[in-house]
Amino acid sequence: MADDRSLLPTDLAALVGSRLCHDLISPLGAIGNGVELLAMSGGGGASPELQLIAESVANANARLKFFRVALGQAGAEQRLGQPEIVAILADLARGGRHSYDWQAPGDQPRREVKSVFLALLCLEAALPWGGTVTFAHTNGDWFVHATAPRTKPDPGLWARLDGAAGAALAPAQVQFALLPLELASLGRRVAWEISETGATIRF
Repeated sequence: MADDRSLLPTDLAALVGSRLCHDLISPLGAIGNGVELLAMSGGGGASPELQLIAESVANANARLKFFRVALGQAGAEQRLGQPEIVAILADLARGGRHSYDWQAPGDQPRREVKSVFLALLCLEAALPWGGTVTFAHTNGDWFVHATAPRTKPDPGLWARLDGAAGAALAPAQVQFALLPLELASLGRRVAWEISETGATIRF
């Protein structure tokens, strides 16, 4: 591990992300197990209240697994298999407004998947009414493309991907600051475009 005096802001952000995800996984798992035991013992059975708790825990676990990749540490030698990536996206899509189509075959470097997931977070900011996001890896380049009946463009926010300054970011917009930094560490640059019915991020 690098000396803490040499840590970059992105390293610190990843450490914080990993720590939060690590500390939250166990209690969420315990709640999920408790709900299952209640259902099995007849203590609530399939009541609407118990179903709501179970769905909420499942949604929280899905987001946590996604954030662990998007915001956590990613070693240079770590890789993620296609089945694991597809499973994360499938869990994320369950009960939500967005659907995902992962078209990149085989294992992928975790650092690149981290950037892809950050790009997805950027796209989702423009898709408040839902949409479909497709992921492709062609000739070494990543393409993350979203289509929707309509989007909510924010040119000032998206200009941050080019390094432009702007108003202070809200917590839900931190991905627009993190993605360019992550790509710079990979020696890549981001390109993007957004229209009334779609958006694309490529790097």
